[in-house]
Amino acid sequence: MDRSSTNSSGASPSLVVDIIETLEACGLDQYEYQLNDSVDVEALEQILDSSDGDVKVQFTVEGIRLAVTSEGVDVLIDEEPCSADQ
Repeated sequence: MDRSSTNSSGASPSLVVDIIETLEACGLDQYEYQLNDSVDVEALEQILDSSDGDVKVQFTVEGIRLAVTSEGVDVLIDEEPCSADQ
């Protein structure tokens, strides 16, 4: 993920967009949640950018478990996986 540009909150648009697209791919409408209530995206980005190794940060938004790495956003579920690519 290219995190060179940032939005007004300090987080890169690509990370925020990746998280939102993943949530929407799982059927969560943008009006059903406030992302800032679930995760501090700027802090998440700082953790990922400052890591030398493999870091995975997991959190839940409205029942959807996400894992964010420097490679992208994944959904953590036991059944059918959903992703922004579907």
